[in-house]
Amino acid sequence: MSGTPTATTGAGTSPSPTLSGHVRHIGGRAMLGLRAAGRGVVSAARWLLRTWRRSLQFRVVSTTVVLGLVVVSLLGSYLYSEIADGLRRDRVATSEYEARTLTAQAQERWDNTTATTVQELNIIALDLMRSTLTPAGPQPSRYVVMIRGAKNTSPTVLDPLGSGGLGLASVSQELRQAVAADPSRQQTVVNDVLVDGAQVPAVFVGSGVEVPTAGRYDLYFIYPMTQELRTMSLISTAFTLAGLILTVLLGAVAWVVTKQVVSPVRRAAEVAERLASGKLNERMPARGEDDLALLGTSFNAMADSLQAQIRQLEGLSRVQQRFVSDVSHELRTPLTTIRMAGDLIYDARADFEPVMSRSAELLQGELDRFESLLSDLLEISRFDAGAAALELDRVDLRDTVAEVVAAARPLAERRGSTVQVLARGPIEAEVDERRVERILRNLVVNAIEHGDGKPVTIRLRAEDGAVAIVVEDHGVGLRAGEASMVFTRFWRADPARARTTGGTGLGLAIALEDARLHHGWLQAWGEPGVGSRFRLTLPQEAGHSLTSSPLALSPGERP
Repeated sequence: MSGTPTATTGAGTSPSPTLSGHVRHIGGRAMLGLRAAGRGVVSAARWLLRTWRRSLQFRVVSTTVVLGLVVVSLLGSYLYSEIADGLRRDRVATSEYEARTLTAQAQERWDNTTATTVQELNIIALDLMRSTLTPAGPQPSRYVVMIRGAKNTSPTVLDPLGSGGLGLASVSQELRQAVAADPSRQQTVVNDVLVDGAQVPAVFVGSGVEVPTAGRYDLYFIYPMTQELRTMSLISTAFTLAGLILTVLLGAVAWVVTKQVVSPVRRAAEVAERLASGKLNERMPARGEDDLALLGTSFNAMADSLQAQIRQLEGLSRVQQRFVSDVSHELRTPLTTIRMAGDLIYDARADFEPVMSRSAELLQGELDRFESLLSDLLEISRFDAGAAALELDRVDLRDTVAEVVAAARPLAERRGSTVQVLARGPIEAEVDERRVERILRNLVVNAIEHGDGKPVTIRLRAEDGAVAIVVEDHGVGLRAGEASMVFTRFWRADPARARTTGGTGLGLAIALEDARLHHGWLQAWGEPGVGSRFRLTLPQEAGHSLTSSPLALSPGERP
């Protein structure tokens, strides 16, 4: 069979894209482009803001360039306006003078004519327009319109004339009324006129002549300011280029000047960073006798003084460390002998009189305290000598905390405090359990001692590769500035406060060194009458660095 072929759509074919599908596709691409452009603008703004904050030279150069642009723009606008007004005034004056001269010539021509008929007068008017009033050339400098005066009542009527295609419609009604109101004077206005399809400002000068037998006819001279526009365009271009060049030169000068100032400051910052890193022999070059040279000289004098004081302090510190180490080791042997004798006396105290028995007990207690102090001094000397080392093992810190709490329970009972432990799930970390237990023992004992019989809370949490333990009491708290001093050796918040456990004053200092040995943090917070918190933060894997703690230190802090 033959017939008109028809298109069919089978089950396995897909319809062709519709117009709406094309629109959605184009709209999606446009949105992607807008998002990309937005991200680029945001990135550029962030870069500018970051550079503005970090670079003094960038700020000075940018400010100079912006202020230079503002000053050049204001000055250029003022000069442009003055030049434009000057050209306008000159053009108006020239046009009035030329129109007055041409009007006089036209009046003289009409006065000398002998024509009387309308046809003859039209011929003379046309000849006058072509030969005298209208300049020759494809681009005349003026146009002329001659029309019957508004108050002319003569029966003789001449044809209206215009040059360059301009007629009565080009002359404003305001100017016509002004000429009619005072025919003896020239009337001048500046309006736009359509010349060759473009609107340009022009000077309109209105005057009149007396035509024999035809009465008064108005002459309107139109002077387009085309040349002035070209001049102002050239001046605008020159001003723009000069302003841009001047702004660039100002920016370059500002860059050179600020570089002379910023470079020594940057060198001083680099030298200061190297001094801070321990390179005490670094100095800042100082040449000349200006202020920057004085800065370099003063900086170097300060560095010399700091180096001398640091050397002196290092020497004193080495002497102190050596003294502590030597005394600790030298006292170990006599202390052992005294301990043996003290133990014998203490064991035989039942055979003594009450006074002697009590003295034996006091002697035994002081020997325990002295032995603890000696052990702490030896531990401090190991840290100072860099001889401390970790014995790592994976530990569930909940068990360590439980052992510390059990050991401190007698003290808590005497003080009337309860110790509560809050932990979720296993709290495992790779640590030296002996050192961590020593840290926690110091924190828990201090919390009980200074808790005024109020509850003590211990919180544990593991998160993001770190474990944190916070020991909180609700006792006397810490005054402003004391949180950073509690880890100082032999420092006590209240020297007059009696100790109930015979502490040495080195416990928190040793705890801080133990935490640092684990690449961890030990931090304190307190408020008078509210209590205090001590937070120990350790990495779960040995050698890893910490970025945050799973538990908050102060009540208003976010972990």
